[in-house]
Amino acid sequence: MIPRYTRPEMAAIWSPESKFGIWLEIETLAAEAMEQKGLIPEGVSAVVRERATFDVDRIDEIEREVKHDVIAFLTNVAEHVGDEARFLHKGMTSSDVLDTCFNVQLVRATDLLLTGVDRVLAALQKRAFEHKLTPTIGRSHGIHAEPTTFGVKLAGYHAEFQRARTRLELAREEVATCAISGAVGTFANIDPSIETHVAEKLGLSVETVSTQVIPRDRHAMFFAVLGVIASSIERLSTEVRHLQRTEVLEAEEFFSAGQKGSSAMPHKRNPILTENLTGLARLVRSAVTPAMENVALWHERDISHSSVERGIGPDATVHLDFALHRLGGVIENLLIYPDNMMATIDSMGGLHNSQRILLALVEKGVSREDSYRLVQRNAMRTWKKEGDLLDLLKQDEEVSSRLTDAELEALFDLGYHFKQVDTIFERVFGHS
Repeated sequence: MIPRYTRPEMAAIWSPESKFGIWLEIETLAAEAMEQKGLIPEGVSAVVRERATFDVDRIDEIEREVKHDVIAFLTNVAEHVGDEARFLHKGMTSSDVLDTCFNVQLVRATDLLLTGVDRVLAALQKRAFEHKLTPTIGRSHGIHAEPTTFGVKLAGYHAEFQRARTRLELAREEVATCAISGAVGTFANIDPSIETHVAEKLGLSVETVSTQVIPRDRHAMFFAVLGVIASSIERLSTEVRHLQRTEVLEAEEFFSAGQKGSSAMPHKRNPILTENLTGLARLVRSAVTPAMENVALWHERDISHSSVERGIGPDATVHLDFALHRLGGVIENLLIYPDNMMATIDSMGGLHNSQRILLALVEKGVSREDSYRLVQRNAMRTWKKEGDLLDLLKQDEEVSSRLTDAELEALFDLGYHFKQVDTIFERVFGHS
C-alpha cells in the first residue's frame, strides 16, 4: 500500500493505471516496429493506437480465472481492439513486457528522486554559506575535539549528497534497459530490431543479454544506491538529533506555532522529523538485501524475484522520495544557535587547543612524548575543573620554561582553526 504522504507524481508511477499504460505502450511500439519490418499486416499499429485501452477491474476479473497477469491484460486489450489484437505480443514473452515496464518505472522514479536530492543540496549550500564562519566544537567519539564551523559541517554533508546524486544518476543508467528478446532471450521468434525500436522510443538502452529476464545485478546495484542515500539521510538526521539534545541545543528542528511535542509534558520540543527520517532510512535499506538475493535466479529465469520487486520497487522509491523532501525541509528551516555553540566551546576551559600547545612545545625542542605528557597532565586538571588550561599551563614551570605567556596566549586564538575554510568551500562548492 502506498503511504498517504506520498507525492502524487511518485504514487502515480506505481499505480495499476500507470503500469498497464506502460505495458500497452510497449506492446504498441513492438507492433509498430513489426509492421515497419513487414512482419505483421500494414495498419495494425494504427488500429491499436486508435482502439486499444484497458480496464483495471476487468483485468483483475480475467486474472482471477487465468491466473496470469499479462494474459489477462492482453485479453482485455483484445476486447477493445478486435481482430487486429492477434498480432500483439507476437514472438514476445511476458518478461519482455514486465521487465521493460519495471525499468521504465524505476527510471521515472529516479527522475523524481533526483529533484529531492537537489532540494537537499540547495538547502545545505544556502545554510553552509550562512554559517561558513560560525564557530562550533568538533566532536570525535561524541567528545569535544577541535573547533570547526557549522558551515564546514554542512559543507561536508553537501559533498556527501553530491556523491549521492552522482550515484543516483549511475543507478538510473544501470536500470534504463529494455528486453524484447523472446522466451529465452535468443530472438528466435522476434527480430532484434523490434527491441531496438521499443528501447529508443522509451528512452532506454537494449539489454546486452537478457536470457528471459533483464539481469538482476542491475537492480541490486540500483537498490544498493538507494540504501546508501538513505544512510546519508540518517547520518545528517542523527547529527541534528544530537545537536537538539537539551544539554547541547546548538541546533533545533523548527517548532511551529500550535505544534505540541508531548501528550504529557507541555514543554517538549522533540526532533520528530529527524527521528522519522532515521526510521525511513531503515525501511529503504530493507530493500537492499532482497534485491541482492534476486540476482541468483534459476537458469534463464524463475519468478522468485517478482514478488519481491512488487514490494521494494514502490516502497523504496516512495519512502526515499518522502525522506529527501522531508530532509530538505528540515535543513531549510533548521534553527541554529551560534551563541550556544560558542558557549559550548568555552565550557571546557580551552581544552580544544591541546594539539596546538603540543606542537608548539615540539617546535621548542621538547620531545613529542614529553610534550604530550606536559599538555595532558594540565588538560586532565582542566577536565576536573581545577582551572582553565591556559592558566594552568602558565603556572606549569616545565611549560613556561619553553613558552612565554604571550606565546601561550597566541596558541588560544580561535580563528587559527578556520584559516582553511575557504579552501574547503572551494573544493565543495567551486567557490568560497
